[in-house]
Amino acid sequence: AFAVSVVPEGAEDETELPVLQKSGSSGTISKISRELKEIVFIIQSQSNSFHSKRAEDLKRDILKQAAELGKELPTVLLLHQIDGHEGAWTILPLMRDFSITYGRNSSWIFFCEEDTRIQVVKLLETLGRFDKSKEWFLGKALYDEESTIIHHYAFAENPTVFKFPDFAAGWALSIPLVNKLAKKLKSEPLKSDFTIDLKHEIALYIWQKGEGPHLTPVPEFCTDDVNSSKAHHCATTFSNFLPLCEQPVKKEDVFVAVKTCQKFHGDRIPVVKQTWEREAALIEYYSDHADISIPTIDLGIPNTDRGHCGKTFAILERFLYHSSPRTPWLVVVDDDTLISIFRLRTLLSCYDPNEPVFLGERYGYGLGTGGYSYITGGGGMVFSRVAVQKLLASKCRCYSMDAPDDMVLGMCFSGLGIPITHSPLFHQARPMDYPRGYLSHQIPVSFHKHWNIDPVKVYFTWLAPNTEESLNGKKVGYNREDL
Repeated sequence: AFAVSVVPEGAEDETELPVLQKSGSSGTISKISRELKEIVFIIQSQSNSFHSKRAEDLKRDILKQAAELGKELPTVLLLHQIDGHEGAWTILPLMRDFSITYGRNSSWIFFCEEDTRIQVVKLLETLGRFDKSKEWFLGKALYDEESTIIHHYAFAENPTVFKFPDFAAGWALSIPLVNKLAKKLKSEPLKSDFTIDLKHEIALYIWQKGEGPHLTPVPEFCTDDVNSSKAHHCATTFSNFLPLCEQPVKKEDVFVAVKTCQKFHGDRIPVVKQTWEREAALIEYYSDHADISIPTIDLGIPNTDRGHCGKTFAILERFLYHSSPRTPWLVVVDDDTLISIFRLRTLLSCYDPNEPVFLGERYGYGLGTGGYSYITGGGGMVFSRVAVQKLLASKCRCYSMDAPDDMVLGMCFSGLGIPITHSPLFHQARPMDYPRGYLSHQIPVSFHKHWNIDPVKVYFTWLAPNTEESLNGKKVGYNREDL
């Protein structure tokens, strides 16, 4: 009974369980229990009701497995509940607190996402291979095949040399390394700048230009599906599917606003029409020029070379005051955003439109010094009508017409106490700007930019719904070798 009780759901072959798990001796169980108490689990959770429930479910599962191993339970924390720190999701600002609270009686801090699945005994066995008195940074290694804009073209000569962790597989820091990072942060506070790809930026900070540890790849940290035949050796697995909580929201429940301008009517808009426009029931194109052939709507806002804050706020006002009040969702995209409206409708089945939801790919600005999070615009910004109502009821507006719309929105929602909701399925860049290993366990919702790619081909390779997906919303296999 003991062996069976800690098998993750879907494990197929009991003979593959680790030896420790089969041991019934009280001495072995006691040792496991003591080791388990020395791990602090941090679930990288969010305050949105859908995400917090998933994180709570994972916490319960970890503690249930632990209780079946003995009396000593580990600490399991939800990241969004830690002291209300705006930048808690960037993790580094919390290192000093981790060091003070856990630096003496713990051995490891293990981080995971809400959809990471953990086989606790196997995780203990895996961590036990490493000397806990030394500085360790453990994870499933990702790397760039080419230097990329999202990593500021780091390691341009050979980007494959620098490894960073796939958060979905879980990653771990030994307490000596946590203590070292805390000491460094005390003497050198984090700079007030952008957080764009957290996993890469954390690895860079830990590496310290070669003076700190590199990421050590751990084969037992996996992103294979829990039911995969490849998962039998894994301490962690990942639920790699597009969440579907109920039926996908109706086509008529999503209003799509496309930001464009006259100079892009001839090259970018035809791509939208060849690809994802057919998926949208309600779509309008907003430009600085009314073109009946598209058609576009001139909101009376002059085009700006960058920022577009004035245009975006005009779109929000039009949605709130001139669209059907029964339409609960608004998505604002650029004219060079590639998006699957079908998958977005599936994803939105998990969110409550009666909550103020602001959803997309999360970036941060100045979070080490009290800044704010925001949804980066190119991957698509999704708003519940309630969020738009609360925003426009406030006095928060653009400080200039060409201010960066996504950052101003982040500032406004932060001031209103409305959290940003992150989904890794939205992407500010192109597929080739991300590691293959990272995209391999995703069913993406969006990509952005047409630079040096065939955007129509990218859409049909990565985003176009096929028959199986359209019929039942289940996970499907994709041939994505041709990026």
